[in-house]
Amino acid sequence: MTTISQNNSTDNPYPTLLSPLDLGFTQLSNRVLMGSMHTGLEEERNGFAKLAAFYEERAKGGVGLIVTGGISPNFRGRVAPFGGELSKWWHVKKHRQVTEAVHKYPSKICLQLLHTGRYGFHPFSVSASNIKAPINPFKPKALSERQIWKTINDFAKSSHLAHKAGYDGVEVMGSEGYLINQFSCLRTNQRTDKWGGSIENRMRLAIEIIKAIRQRVGEKFIIIFRLSMLDLVEGGNTWEEVITMAKAVEAAGATIINTGIGWHEARVPTIATSVPRAAFAWVTERMMGEVNIPLVSTNRINTPEVAEEILSSGQSDMVSMARPFLADAEFVNKAAANKADEINTCIGCNQACLDHVFKQQRASCLVNPQACYETELTFAEASNKKHIAVVGAGMAGLAFSVYAAQRGHKIDLFEAGDDIGGQFNMAKKIPGKEEFYETIRYFKKQIELTGVNLHLNSAQTVESLTDQGYDDIVVATGIKPRMPPIEGIDNDIVLNYVDVLKNNAKVGQKVAIIGAGGIGFDVAEFLAEEESLTTQPEQWLKEWGIDKDYQQGGALMPNHEHTKAEREIYLMQRKITKVGAGLGKTTGWIHRSTLKNQGVKMMPGVEYRKITDNGLYIIVNGEEIFINCNNVVICAGQDSDRSLFEQLVDLNQNAHLIGGADVAAELDAKRAIRQGAELAAKI
Repeated sequence: MTTISQNNSTDNPYPTLLSPLDLGFTQLSNRVLMGSMHTGLEEERNGFAKLAAFYEERAKGGVGLIVTGGISPNFRGRVAPFGGELSKWWHVKKHRQVTEAVHKYPSKICLQLLHTGRYGFHPFSVSASNIKAPINPFKPKALSERQIWKTINDFAKSSHLAHKAGYDGVEVMGSEGYLINQFSCLRTNQRTDKWGGSIENRMRLAIEIIKAIRQRVGEKFIIIFRLSMLDLVEGGNTWEEVITMAKAVEAAGATIINTGIGWHEARVPTIATSVPRAAFAWVTERMMGEVNIPLVSTNRINTPEVAEEILSSGQSDMVSMARPFLADAEFVNKAAANKADEINTCIGCNQACLDHVFKQQRASCLVNPQACYETELTFAEASNKKHIAVVGAGMAGLAFSVYAAQRGHKIDLFEAGDDIGGQFNMAKKIPGKEEFYETIRYFKKQIELTGVNLHLNSAQTVESLTDQGYDDIVVATGIKPRMPPIEGIDNDIVLNYVDVLKNNAKVGQKVAIIGAGGIGFDVAEFLAEEESLTTQPEQWLKEWGIDKDYQQGGALMPNHEHTKAEREIYLMQRKITKVGAGLGKTTGWIHRSTLKNQGVKMMPGVEYRKITDNGLYIIVNGEEIFINCNNVVICAGQDSDRSLFEQLVDLNQNAHLIGGADVAAELDAKRAIRQGAELAAKI
């Protein structure tokens, strides 16, 4: 994984990325499209004022073209029963808050029109055919021809209302397995009328929608069509069908074609951190020259260097980045100022964005807790500037130190180890989590910029802290691995996850892992995958069965076999639920699939009896089993390291407890960073 390095050129560091794009009737200031993200603010009470502030920050940050989160053109297309919809005149006023905020700056903004089809999480969903989605309990009704034409008119009406609200255009969502994609693929379209059968019939809905929109809004209005170039499901379109549809989309009046990758039900990861950077730019490049309107590449583009390479090498005309603008609203301005090393890089974790949205919570960002909280989490200059000690340079301590220093407080940050980052220094070693290096790089730069006084190899005591007369002391001392009371736990074959991930302990070929939470999965992946595929895009594509030659519909390899791990690994838990059930909602399946593909044996409902020199005795379903292994690795949770805090409180010091030292819950960096930021905002 290549990390960001500052370009020392005095010229434009990213000449193609930052060059304007002429659309004929209008011009974009650069080649950066902020991709659509649902934030949850769309449905909150007074959420549009907050949404306006969110988009205004990104416009101020220099992005050329913004696409909003998906808004349905009618009731049946909503994501959920109370999902966003633009279909009535009175909806226009709240949207105008967004467009007026964005248009304070040179950025343009398009409303994404999203009809979910059979993905609608409600009993009123519709589709091309009445085939239930594997990820949704509701079975859709097949649209009648009259309903199809009404839907087309609803898209046109919604576009007209978007125009009245001040949007510069719309993006028609035709990919990711939503309604238009459901019509265009045989997988979900079993119709025998003029809306089914041949690709010309199946793509008719998309083409009629574009025509109707163009007729309703005129020529000087951007129409982006999100085309599924890579369905990644059985029954997906062939490459020839994708080209046919692209040409028809252009002829119907689209201004730009944005690349769509995969359906939500596809069993291939497309945006998680383990996906190589720009892993799918090749499919957009394949479309270059087939149409004459600008093409946008997308997915896992998170640095200006990667974006510039895609554009300068002719793989696309624009790049779409969504979550990178959650992580850093100033992405484009920092790139233009030759300060890429100051960008807070998206690590693709999904923990605070997609995981939140799929649980009907407001989205934010693990590395930037201000995202979607621009009006609520602010860091104004402190009226009473303090001298504050921070003990522990993990994520909580780093976040507090940087934000508090930005407010004008004098910060002494003490770290007992020889580097900042805390648990991230272990996480970054996991195959597929190389992006975590970027967060540590970002905080190092922020320490330099904000003037935080960093003291490494500097363990602190109550005496050393109280002698300095600090106004406040923030304790972020983290956690200690928990060792469960199992007979033989002191045996030499026993290691904990810190031994393996931090101290580089030698691990044998047969391994039993006790504890199948996030840490247990990380250790299993670390031991199973000798060499990370995240830095080897071609190998990664092959491992997940993606056929770049596109020999069949959906671009999946037939009869694909996965590479097995050389080690024999057992991943065990006491709970009787599915192993990994508590992992992230949008990424847990990826981790489970990865370990399953590698041959890791996952065992729930395990009772641990004893550890001997030769292995581990367990009981499963009342039966005693002996696992012969070289090592037993303990990943059975953590305990908070809060002794220093308790001593300070006893001495009536102004002490604050944050991060793992406060709550030792599965190394929750999202909570740790937010907690540090919230304390910094009010101290």
